[in-house]
Amino acid sequence: MYPSDLTDDEWRLVEPLIPPGKTGGGKRTVIMREVVNGLMYILSTGCQWRAIPKDLPPKSSVHDYFDLWTYDGTLERIHDALYQQCREQAQRKASPTAAIIDSQSVKSAEKGGRFIDPHGYDAGKKIKGKKRHILVDTVGFLLHAVVHPADIQDRDGGALVMTTLFGMFPFLKKLFVDSGYKGPKFANALAKLRPHIEIEIVKRSDQVSSFVVLPKRWIVERTIAWLNRCRRLAKDWECLNRKALAFLRLASIRFMLRKLCNPA
Repeated sequence: MYPSDLTDDEWRLVEPLIPPGKTGGGKRTVIMREVVNGLMYILSTGCQWRAIPKDLPPKSSVHDYFDLWTYDGTLERIHDALYQQCREQAQRKASPTAAIIDSQSVKSAEKGGRFIDPHGYDAGKKIKGKKRHILVDTVGFLLHAVVHPADIQDRDGGALVMTTLFGMFPFLKKLFVDSGYKGPKFANALAKLRPHIEIEIVKRSDQVSSFVVLPKRWIVERTIAWLNRCRRLAKDWECLNRKALAFLRLASIRFMLRKLCNPA
């Protein structure tokens, strides 16, 4: 086994959520557990698709299933099912009432072409690449995420995150944000989308010059650190934003599996 492979307990959680093969024609011959292990290997090590070890399924099979599960919503269904179990394990209700939002700017790898989603330049962080905008609950589990160019301001990207929730988490009442979301633009957008949500801006004190842990904001920063343990997320390697989002969701799935099967 590779360190990234699913354990027996983790596979028992994932196996029922993978759709069966299509009826008729040739039968599915690839072992689905090994396909998932191949995805976890790429996620954990950050290697190229063609560098998958020979004892795992071929690159074409692993990549095709990754594409398929991204399109048909399988990754989302797995993520949602594991999230419900994690909330239950933490003795919390299924739908959170408070959430924290933040973004992470990531450098883009050397790539270009007509069919590649454009990147941007974050002048504040001095990073040319993409920005991962994530929404987490007060435990630190990922609720929703969006990947967009780094030159989009946090207040605009935050509105995009809340717009694409599409009715999920209806009991959400409070949203903790930093000063980047301050101003009428984000507040007005949120008032149109979720008028019952209260915004609380957690500011850093001007009198403190050294590092200090800020209430609630440390939770989303910790989640970003958890996800960044996966080397595939070290840079923006993906040509398409939906692929980058799929790997971000896969990293969250990996984290929740570890939490469920090894709580300590």
